[in-house]
Amino acid sequence: MSNFDIIVLGSGPGGYVTAIRASQLGFKVAIIEKESLGGVCLNWGCIPTKALIKSAQVFNYLQHAEDYGLKVNGVDKDFNAVVKRSRGVAEGMSKGVQFLMKKNKIEVINGYGTLKAGKKVSVKDAEGKVAEYSATNIIIATGARSRELPNLPQDGKKIIGYRQAMTLESQPKKMIVVGSGAIGIEFAYFYNAMGTDVTVVEYLPNVVPVEDEDISKQLERSFKKAGVKIMTSSEVTKVDTSGEGVKVTIKTAKGEEHLEADIVLSAVGIKTNIENIGLEDVGIITDRDKILVNDFYQTNIPGYYAIGDVTPGPALAHVASAEGILCVEKLANLHVEPLDYGNIPGCTYSTPEIASVGLTEKQAKEKGLDIKVGKFPFSASGKAKASGTPDGFVKVIFDAKYGEWLGCHMIGAGVTDMIAEAVVARKLETTGHEILKAIHPHPTMSEAVMEAVAAAYDEVIHL
Repeated sequence: MSNFDIIVLGSGPGGYVTAIRASQLGFKVAIIEKESLGGVCLNWGCIPTKALIKSAQVFNYLQHAEDYGLKVNGVDKDFNAVVKRSRGVAEGMSKGVQFLMKKNKIEVINGYGTLKAGKKVSVKDAEGKVAEYSATNIIIATGARSRELPNLPQDGKKIIGYRQAMTLESQPKKMIVVGSGAIGIEFAYFYNAMGTDVTVVEYLPNVVPVEDEDISKQLERSFKKAGVKIMTSSEVTKVDTSGEGVKVTIKTAKGEEHLEADIVLSAVGIKTNIENIGLEDVGIITDRDKILVNDFYQTNIPGYYAIGDVTPGPALAHVASAEGILCVEKLANLHVEPLDYGNIPGCTYSTPEIASVGLTEKQAKEKGLDIKVGKFPFSASGKAKASGTPDGFVKVIFDAKYGEWLGCHMIGAGVTDMIAEAVVARKLETTGHEILKAIHPHPTMSEAVMEAVAAAYDEVIHL
């Protein structure tokens, strides 16, 4: 049996980042992975979906070349080549993680890991051989998978999850996307942009329901303009896969509707990977599909920790990475403070993109706060107009008394690369006045942040 200071179970953006930081801090580290290094995010999530989306955006640009004074003849797509490119990007990134493991002297153990009492992990490899490893500390980072609804069972062919949606052998003519969170919206954009007839079905009154209502309304307008059908306050009650395609019964406020499609994509959230990993054998407590942890990710059993999607925080790659780093820095007796879960950015990589951090306007009002709200549309931005991307806006929310930046919500081209300004500013307790007096370069999309703040304080110039 090999002994380690730290064993990490799972190599997603939580696991592999945790392992690297632990190695940097001088720990002897092993990481256990049953599939591919990088986990779902790198191999089947964050990275390959962005590659698909980029292909769709390029295809869309080419179709609208005349808008930019250009002529392109015979624009066409090769769906299989698009999928192949996406897989190539993911494989390249996975090899990059392999390199990082070697560089940081982390032992990679391939196989299915099961937790044992006494701070041990049993690993069964592809050939069925079992080996046991021990560590002073074990960190669980097994992530999550696509959640299945009882009335929408995934068969991997006609009713699929995000994983199959990335590698379809042929492009469907019609697709129904159930769920309008980030995953559902990104795939709805991709397939619509590639020419599929897409309908989005959302149970709640607004698409992207975690976002500010103004963002939701703008995305719905933009998607409808692009040809996506949106059905909110709607629920899939029945699916029939017996025929050539799929027949779907949808309960709406106006009554039942019946739609037909080639494929239904279920994008109704995630299910944590906490079954059959030995939690019960060790005595680790869970609640509502999550492992309970303290501020530094320790479970109720000393020496066992958990980070990422398996814990109650937001199921986001960058959150898992931050939690893992904090966890091992605490183990190294560094001075660390608990994560501020109120200052975590969320991003959706459709066209238009969505990025947000902090409170929505509704949440701020529900807290009884006296607020200042400013909004600046990209239709008034010189850079956005010149780029041909005038859809969307930046919305900011400040505390009227103290100037605290309570929330920032963006929808438009490239906003996922802009939201970090608000995250850093909020971390540094920057006031609206300080943002207003910080010079933003012209012409840029980021000027819209300054202009939105100016609007909140009745000093806006370009509106």
